[in-house]
Amino acid sequence: MELAALYKRVIGLDVHQAQITACALIEEADGTTRMEQRQFGAFKRDRRALASWAAALGPDCVVMESTGIYWKSPYAALEAVGLHAQVVNARHVKNVPGRKTDIGDAQWLATLARAGLLRGSFIPPAPLRELRLIARQRQVLVGQLASEKNRLHKVLTDSGIRLGVVVSDLHGQSARAMVKALIAGQPPHEVIRFASARLKAPRAEIFEALQGDLTASHGFVLQELMHHIEEIEARIARFDARLLAGLADAQSALALLQTVPGVDLIGAAMLLVEIGTDMTAFGNADRLASWVGVCPGNNESAGKRKSGHVRKGNPYVRRLLCEFAHAASRTRSVFKTKFQALTVRRGHKRAIIAIAHKLLRTIFFMLKRGEHYRDSATDYEALSVQRNAPRWIKALTKYGFIAPVSV
Repeated sequence: MELAALYKRVIGLDVHQAQITACALIEEADGTTRMEQRQFGAFKRDRRALASWAAALGPDCVVMESTGIYWKSPYAALEAVGLHAQVVNARHVKNVPGRKTDIGDAQWLATLARAGLLRGSFIPPAPLRELRLIARQRQVLVGQLASEKNRLHKVLTDSGIRLGVVVSDLHGQSARAMVKALIAGQPPHEVIRFASARLKAPRAEIFEALQGDLTASHGFVLQELMHHIEEIEARIARFDARLLAGLADAQSALALLQTVPGVDLIGAAMLLVEIGTDMTAFGNADRLASWVGVCPGNNESAGKRKSGHVRKGNPYVRRLLCEFAHAASRTRSVFKTKFQALTVRRGHKRAIIAIAHKLLRTIFFMLKRGEHYRDSATDYEALSVQRNAPRWIKALTKYGFIAPVSV
């Protein structure tokens, strides 16, 4: 079957680590189609040659596979000469037998692109792509920090110290001060003076929890772990500062997102560098949810609904949304009500994904319309009256609109 051509000049790129195979389909003035195939290396000079060759052809459309991270450098080289390539999912174009060579892949990509059958994924502008590096590395550091904190807890438990039983956060201000005092070799009756008065556990119970057999090896490992934890925390703080500085022009969007339950400043910043502020790039909320991978799967055959597992999407956004969902499920909002209702029927994990889906759709319309979040389960007028009624009554009494109440 011959595919109808929508574009006259297209280029398909099959990108690998060390080689880029290109295939150009050019429709001549007499209606004939000319095919031009080239192979380029992956070094900077090769990418420049690729960009120059592509720009000289003046293509209507350039497509490439999203192969790992190898597409990023060629994409930037093409962008530098004014060509905005479409990055497509390889899974959408690989299901054809007999096209398993690099040249065949590039030719098939060009053929599909010429017929307008490919839809490119969302690629943010270059400034946001650079900030993505910072945001994603920060997520890696947060994971490392959690791992080191858990390891410190295990070493304390191994030494017989049960401080985690009497404090809710072993890395809170007073708990960390007590752990550092233990590492320094201070006895429990001196360590307990670092316990904050806000701790609910009795002092006698805290004193017993500090009793243990802390050997020299325990102390050495705990000291190294504590140094590493504080080093990672300082590094995360530097990443936060750099990330927020890069989003100085998006303060309105950051303030907008922080009105959503469960979203803080850093969470809003990390979400913006992934999805951007222009929602027209996705078209509608359904496509955004599909791109992230938080919407139900679509698998139906012969009228029967099969697996509804979520598809693989953007793991960084999905992780952020799940964190937001856990936080929002503990707030006084419509998300808490929905989470409680879904947990009974579908379980905790499915409820979290559903809340993440709802949060993402809400964020889409907020950014698209430039409106702050307003919770449907909250009576904002009643809250305003409750907060301001004493001040209003005092002012009305002062200026004689109402008579003072006699005691």
